[in-house]
Formats: sequence, structure tokens, C-alpha cells
Amino acid sequence: MTKKKIGLFFGTFNPIHIGHLVIANHMAEFTDLQEVWMVVTPHNPLKKKSSLLEDHHRLELVYRATEGYDKLKPSDIEFGLPQPNYTVKTLVYLKEKYPDYEFCLIMGEDNLRSLHKWKNVEMIVENHNIYVYPRIDKPTEKKGRYSEHPNVKKVDAPIMEISSTFIRKAISEGKNIRPLLQPEVWEYVDLMNFYRELSN
Repeated sequence: MTKKKIGLFFGTFNPIHIGHLVIANHMAEFTDLQEVWMVVTPHNPLKKKSSLLEDHHRLELVYRATEGYDKLKPSDIEFGLPQPNYTVKTLVYLKEKYPDYEFCLIMGEDNLRSLHKWKNVEMIVENHNIYVYPRIDKPTEKKGRYSEHPNVKKVDAPIMEISSTFIRKAISEGKNIRPLLQPEVWEYVDLMNFYRELSN
């Protein structure tokens, strides 16, 4: 039996923006992935809070952003796992919980370059396909150690240079960034007065 192929798109999604959605939707529509799960990374209790919204607020934003996208699913799978979250442990947990699914990772080229620093990276790369979307390259940056690995699949997805950091800063400065967020996401951010005053 062919297993259902799920792409895991990890992020703090603080907040989720149209760049995240464009990439996730492209992966769901133009690759062999049947669904993309937007895995909200919980706040690490050992780290400074800074401007990271509470876990349930960021999950709510992802729910609102993905409503109407049948192949995009919000996921709080890491909320109940031990901190700090390591991708390898999340993958082991998911494999046990959903034996009929095949889980793949989705990441940007910048993350691929630093993949060798991840915990138990060999186990991840040997057992899971990794779908990589492009970022704007800097000429001085070297290719990652795993860039030519047979399980690494480069996807010709749109290059999105929107960042959540930029959005948070712009909101704190009173700028109108509504085109960068789904209307339902903007409504919640505005209603809750998120990011109006940043601590960093």
C-alpha cells in the first residue's frame, strides 16, 4: 500500500504571512506531497520571550490562514512533546502515531546549509525526503553538506523574501502591512493589538 505523503513545514509563524502560504501551497499543488502540515513550533521555556506570541495565538493564526486550503493543515503536534523540540524526535513520534503516512521535511535553502548542525541529522536525511525551496543566494555562501544528497529534492517554488520579523517591526511602527497577511490573520492581529510594542 502506498503511504500518504505529508510535508512538514515547521515554523514559529510569528505571524504566519502570505510568503508561508505561497510556499506551502506550491509544495502541496506542484509536488507529490498530498498534504502540507504547518507545524507550529512552541516557545522554548529556556529562551527569552521577546516578541513571540503565546503558542495558542500563533496556532489560531495558522488556523485562520489555512482555512479554505484543503491540503494545508495546522498542527500543534510539538506542543505536547518534551522541550526543547528536536525535529528527529518529532519525526519518530509522528511515525509511531501515523504508521500509514510518509513524512517529509520542507525547508529553505538557508536551512539546508546549516542542516549538518541538527541533532541526529544522518537519521533524518537517510529516512526522510527533504523538499527545499529557493532563497536569494549570496555569492559568498557555500552549498550545504547535504545539498546533493539523493533524498534532498530542490523545488522550483517562488522566491519569497517576506519575513515575520519585518512584519512585526512594521506593525510596531504603525505601518500598513495588510497585503502581507491573510485578511483573517490581519483581523486577529489587529483585534488583539499584537506586535504594537516590541521588546526587541
